[in-house]
Amino acid sequence: MLQPSLENSVETDNSDSLTVEQAIANLKGNDQGLRYYAAWWLGKFRVREPLAIDALIAALEDQDNQTELGGYPLRRNAARALGKLGDHRAVPALINCLDCSDFYVREAAAQSLGMLGDRSCIPKLIKLLDGGLEAAQPIPGSPHLTQPYNAVIEALGELGAIEAINLIELFLEHPKELEQYAAARAMYQLTQNPTYAERLIKALSVDQVLLRRAALSDLGAIGYLPAADAIAQTLAENNLKLLALKGILEHHLENHPSDGCHLSETAIRIINLIDGLL
Repeated sequence: MLQPSLENSVETDNSDSLTVEQAIANLKGNDQGLRYYAAWWLGKFRVREPLAIDALIAALEDQDNQTELGGYPLRRNAARALGKLGDHRAVPALINCLDCSDFYVREAAAQSLGMLGDRSCIPKLIKLLDGGLEAAQPIPGSPHLTQPYNAVIEALGELGAIEAINLIELFLEHPKELEQYAAARAMYQLTQNPTYAERLIKALSVDQVLLRRAALSDLGAIGYLPAADAIAQTLAENNLKLLALKGILEHHLENHPSDGCHLSETAIRIINLIDGLL
């Protein structure tokens, strides 16, 4: 029985409405389009109803929603949603997803495991780094590497997996910049050595906008305060700079809580940078 407060419809971005009960029913149904959308919707609107969690976990083993190339789109959406919902019951199933043949399911599972913060997944994540740089090579005819190294490394950083430092450090020398940035982000989280964060600040001035966007995201994720001014001046979209500064502000407030009446000068400075981008 759904809780009454969860039976109400929730407005989506395109003004369509769906109830939690309908979304769960759709996810369990046979219409693949509705199932795919329902998995996304439940994550988007942070539906933590136990029946929704159960249905999403079951969707991680779905065999019906498969592309001609062998991908599992429903599993991907379910894995992403479960990371947003914070229910640790999903951890074993997400760990199993790290063995999925679909690269993007493995990627989504790694990201969600990092978000859930359950350290029981660390050994399995470390296993995906086996072979180091020699194994971390592109697959012929594929747009990605053999494993979702970015997601795995970032998750290990979020989980505080200091036992993975030696493996992660290798990726600072990976030929692809995104892998380098993920390693720098995780190494800063695991060591608090500013050298790694400074590498990300330098990345804010590279020529490729996609790399600048990635560096913005990484600096916001680690909450590196000295990056605030550089973030505000980066040649990138304001919404991405705002998200990065928001991450830095939240990190600062978490570690330096105010007395309830007054913000620190540092917090005010970050807020002023944010105001300047609005």
